[in-house]
Amino acid sequence: MYEKLLKTVTNLGSPQVILVGDFMLDIYTFGDAERISPEAPVPVLKVRDIKTRCGGAASVAVDLATLGAKVFCIGIVGDDENAKILKQLLSNAGVDTAGIVTADERPTICKHRLIGLAQHRHQQQLFRIDSESTEPVTEQQAEKLISLFKEKIQSADVVCLQDYNKGLLTEGFCRSLMKQTKNAGKKIVVDPSSTADYSKYKGASVITPNRQETSIAVGFELKNESDYQKAAGQLAEKLNLDAVIITLDKEGSYLKTKDTSELIPTRPRNVYDVTGAGDMVLATVAVALATGCDYKTAVQLANITGGIEVEKFGVATVTIEEIINEIIAQNRGKSGKLRTIESLTAELSLRRKQNETIVFTNGCFDVLHIGHIEYLKFCRSNGDVVVVGLNSDKSVRMIKDSDRPINNQYDRAAVLAALETVDYIIMFDEADPLSLIKQIRPDVLIKGKDWEQKGVVGAECVKSYGGKVLLAPLVEGKSTTATIEKMKSLCEEN
Repeated sequence: MYEKLLKTVTNLGSPQVILVGDFMLDIYTFGDAERISPEAPVPVLKVRDIKTRCGGAASVAVDLATLGAKVFCIGIVGDDENAKILKQLLSNAGVDTAGIVTADERPTICKHRLIGLAQHRHQQQLFRIDSESTEPVTEQQAEKLISLFKEKIQSADVVCLQDYNKGLLTEGFCRSLMKQTKNAGKKIVVDPSSTADYSKYKGASVITPNRQETSIAVGFELKNESDYQKAAGQLAEKLNLDAVIITLDKEGSYLKTKDTSELIPTRPRNVYDVTGAGDMVLATVAVALATGCDYKTAVQLANITGGIEVEKFGVATVTIEEIINEIIAQNRGKSGKLRTIESLTAELSLRRKQNETIVFTNGCFDVLHIGHIEYLKFCRSNGDVVVVGLNSDKSVRMIKDSDRPINNQYDRAAVLAALETVDYIIMFDEADPLSLIKQIRPDVLIKGKDWEQKGVVGAECVKSYGGKVLLAPLVEGKSTTATIEKMKSLCEEN
């Protein structure tokens, strides 16, 4: 699973996504709340800062863009200052707002949160002020939006609906979108509103309700896995869905498809703010499916991104780098230091972005001795991350005698992994590590001083992009060959 998740994240690409939904502006007013008003028993907020962020479907748009998607937004806003601010925020995030139309008779949906800071640091939401209209869009407005949708659907990889029940995604409007999407052979992912009637979502590919929304839709509380299975099955059958994903906060998500029905757990979190978690899940599932990912892998990724998001304050995005870092952190102990080239290059990419220097060396490391220990210490002293290319048994037999190696490749890898000076180990079957070096592109390539006359394999490659090649000093009289010969002579004497 670990390697599959890393491979998926690093290959998400830039899918084309149409996002239809209720676009909102979030305003946060931060201030100190250290005294009670003498006029009424309410906190007095001394304003320190005001921030604007994307909310509702706009939050999903920014999440999608952060994950690398090309997003075309379809929605409605008012003819007001908040609309200008919202569109500018979306444009700054690289989102296409050409499909967001203006309606004179309704305001841009805005949620204004007042945030008190106790002792200048502990954030607490005190109050929220909503400005909105939930009146259904007019027939003329709906037709304009449908026309925009038709223009874009053929070039889209996936369609997202984010429904907050603010008057846009009416039953007729939704059914038209479903029909157009189905005719185009595309998937449509829906984050439904909190309503008892999900009939307007019939024909979608997948819906992503949370626990409470699901309970309202199916008419019973979700308390255990049996309830999750029953609810998901009921929704899948009634709405003719390919999949149902019920998000279950700290428990993870329950996935129901035609082939599987299972609870996919997540890592427990220190939840700071759940605002925007559903948006993040929707965006992650959509991007994953757009790139050909299966539903289970999409849910596993969504568990990760949703978990990262709730550890942040307010509506927040999650980057590819954060996802990779989380996958690595969750699996560091399970995977050990031995890596495939796919997982290794993904991890090294992240560490490079943290300005860490990558050192590469290689060898058989058959019978470990003090010379090896000092050699690897030298490697560590010249960088932040030490990658050891380990000759496989097949590779060792190519370059040594037929009776080598003494220890098999897995035993040798285990011994190296026990050393603090080694961060990663990757095996290779070739006679030399040139192909490996080209893929890893280390900042520093190190070999022993005995390679000075023979020429270090990969030196020209590393130097070509500005890397360094260093020769490590040798411990006199210490080598694997000498150690083996001494052991043989002792055996002969006995």
